Amino acid sequence: MENKKKVAFYTLGCKLNFSETSTIARSFQNEGFERVDFEEVADMYVINTCSVTENADKQFKQIVKKAMKLNDKAFVAAVGCYAQLKPEELAAVDGVDLVLGATEKFKITDYINDLVKNDMGEVHSCEIEDADFYVGSYSIGDRTRAFLKVQDGCDYKCTYCTIPLARGISRSDTMEGVLKNAKEISAKGIKEIVLTGVNIGDYGKGEFGNKKHEHTFLDLVTELDKVEGIERLRISSIEPNLLKNETIDLVSKSRAFVPHFHIPLQSGSNDVLKKMKRRYMRELYIDRVAKIREVMPHACIGVDVIVGFPGETDEHFLETYNFLNELNISYLHVFTYSERDNTEAATMEGVVPMNVRSKRSKMLRGLSVKKRRAFYENQIGTNRTVLFESENKEGYIHGFTENYVKVKTPWNPELVNTLHDIYLTKIDEDGMVRFDFVNVEV
Repeated sequence: MENKKKVAFYTLGCKLNFSETSTIARSFQNEGFERVDFEEVADMYVINTCSVTENADKQFKQIVKKAMKLNDKAFVAAVGCYAQLKPEELAAVDGVDLVLGATEKFKITDYINDLVKNDMGEVHSCEIEDADFYVGSYSIGDRTRAFLKVQDGCDYKCTYCTIPLARGISRSDTMEGVLKNAKEISAKGIKEIVLTGVNIGDYGKGEFGNKKHEHTFLDLVTELDKVEGIERLRISSIEPNLLKNETIDLVSKSRAFVPHFHIPLQSGSNDVLKKMKRRYMRELYIDRVAKIREVMPHACIGVDVIVGFPGETDEHFLETYNFLNELNISYLHVFTYSERDNTEAATMEGVVPMNVRSKRSKMLRGLSVKKRRAFYENQIGTNRTVLFESENKEGYIHGFTENYVKVKTPWNPELVNTLHDIYLTKIDEDGMVRFDFVNVEV
């Protein structure tokens, strides 16, 4: 019997990329390839790139180098967002044989014939206008949770963002498609599904390959809540203007949706929000947080924020800092603004010096630590449910409660991927929470 060709994958960037890598990997397995770890010698290495993370090109070069070190005859393919935006740049990297853009990445197995290395990276990238069809995907690692893609692309025109250029217009999976994938995941014994997309609150748009749509995000969460066998559903990140009261109410009464919201803010200054072309003002954000707190006081609320956007003065930054400091939220994801080609913001005046950007970022990261601590302290003395992860970390097993409090207890393999009722007792010196099991012999 001939040896199977081996393929390895490396994913940069967001949860959506992880779910798409898994789908691409499954297409290789269907073609008779064996999937191996990226640290292993393989015949082919596929790198799923990102255009959002800092130093995307530098990271990419290092990963290619790593692959070439493992096998200098290996065939290397770059796919994904950065491959769509800067295909020539990636093709010129030593060792790269194939670069596939937004629509081609799902048909990668059609482009590889003999896995013979090319002298120069071959590029197949569409005009982004052609990225108008939808490919459903979900990722299952060895994780206790799966990322389920429900939507792709974005119609928003935020001035700092390249995602519409990298992923195309907003389009969605059909309701049947999402529910079918959810059932497949549940059948594999996975306990938690995280819904992902570029702009998931926009779900429904492009469901039939045009702008007509029958379903909304509320319909989607209503139907998913009924899928049997899924213990937990989590909404990954949703725009404040698309997070409707009805959705918040549904989550508060839901069987499976957990009280955890991640809502991008980007700035606490209305002046800056306008320059970013965000679709709301800070007042709406206050209103969304208040609504969540009203029906789910114990909910975890995470916030994305960008510092150092062009024209952000010290006053604007302090406005953001004070706004977040006073807001009843649980943690922050802080991004330092970095210029991106072909975006409006890249040509704006009032460039903030790098050292000022990093100082602001540090201040907000400090605030995030304080916020998370306060949130955890607030949860001590409450009963929660934990889903345990699969790793043994220095003799401990970790898990997350439904409202995203990270907990730990001495390692016990029987706890892996199981749910338990617990009582939160204290915060450990490493910032994680300790607990007692409720009515259970462990």
